Amino acid sequence: MNVLEAVPKENILERIPEKLGVADRWIEKGGVHWLSPGALKVRELALEMNACHARFVTITAYQLPGDQGFRLEYHWDLDGQLLGFPFLLAGNSIESIYDLSEAVDWIEREIHEGFAIDFLGREYEPLLLRQGDKAGVNLREELL
Repeated sequence: MNVLEAVPKENILERIPEKLGVADRWIEKGGVHWLSPGALKVRELALEMNACHARFVTITAYQLPGDQGFRLEYHWDLDGQLLGFPFLLAGNSIESIYDLSEAVDWIEREIHEGFAIDFLGREYEPLLLRQGDKAGVNLREELL
């Protein structure tokens, strides 16, 4: 049995940082409970979210200014509470969680197409909007 399964639902939110090994605490902003994942990998997060029966909602992607990389915000629903976990990417790749949550399929493919971010560990057909375009041509800013 997972440790979180034995915890009353109202206390799960309080126990998630401890279970994930994260020292930070939740910050509520804009109706979202945000938690910095620290050194946690996105697959480790997905496994724990699955263990506490959270539902994957979406990923929001941002290209940061200059050569700062990207920010991917993973959103999960836990009994009506929206949880957000920001991951900063110095490069243009992150592990896929498609095999852990099939609901992530479309958004990983969209982010791959729009920002040329590779989701490692999965194969997929590109969702190219215009035949002949390369991934990233629609949203990614090229540094001059």
